[in-house]
Amino acid sequence: MVTSAYRGRFAPSPTGPLHLGSLSTALASFLDARSHRGAWLLRIEDLDPPREQQGATRRILASLRAHALHWDETELYQHDRTAAYERVIAALLDSGDAFHCTCSRQDLHLGQGAHVTACPRSRTPPAGESAVRLHARDTPYRFADIFLGEVELPGPAGTDDFVIRRRDGLYAYQLAVVIDDAEQQITHVVRGRDLLESTPHQIFLRARLGLPPVNYGHIPLLLNARGQKLSKQNHAPALDDARAPQNLLLCLEALGQLPPPAAARDDCVPILTWAIAHWQRALVPAQDRVVLAGPATA
Repeated sequence: MVTSAYRGRFAPSPTGPLHLGSLSTALASFLDARSHRGAWLLRIEDLDPPREQQGATRRILASLRAHALHWDETELYQHDRTAAYERVIAALLDSGDAFHCTCSRQDLHLGQGAHVTACPRSRTPPAGESAVRLHARDTPYRFADIFLGEVELPGPAGTDDFVIRRRDGLYAYQLAVVIDDAEQQITHVVRGRDLLESTPHQIFLRARLGLPPVNYGHIPLLLNARGQKLSKQNHAPALDDARAPQNLLLCLEALGQLPPPAAARDDCVPILTWAIAHWQRALVPAQDRVVLAGPATA
């Protein structure tokens, strides 16, 4: 039962089925929300059609249900949210907080990806393709993390004016995630440490838009035997939903949590009931974890 103001979320991209790494993220965010008697919401971040895999959303939802990770409220799909993104971009351009950028890849290479060139900064679209960037000169690179404590990241060499709409017209992750977290009234974001460097941009944009702050927490990544992050790009095998209890136990171990008693290890519901009651943020390890993923499903 939801009895607190805590609102967490899991936000996968439908670029493929879930794997153990994404299940670990889902589980950590679920347990942190439920242990605080909070809501746990689901968002499908489907804003990059060229990278999406047909049928992936259906498989993601099925895997979550197979692991008894049931979300509250109706899931949100980013492809339905483009009008909201466009309104925010238009307002930022109109206020002068954002600008059209025509820098080439070669220009950006000079700043190692940071925006260091003095390109013409226009509020109106120039001829040809252009990205839209946010003026971000005072991005806070020091913040409190739920699991890591005080974090200080190195700032870029340039102004760090980051993209909010890409040259190809697709909306940038930094923009969409902030607007949608606000729409879903998210108070706590628990996600993998591969997204740690995104956090300063999102804190900055939330402040620029006058949105209340969010509590961010970054969990360790799961690695394969080669030390690579379990990911679709690294060919992580899809979850075998028939082994859902075993998958949850693997992820609990990777998250440093106490194992349930033997009698509660054969079914997802008692595993999760135990895990919610015994969830301890302080036990989440600082180091990434190597796991042996099971075989892919057909």
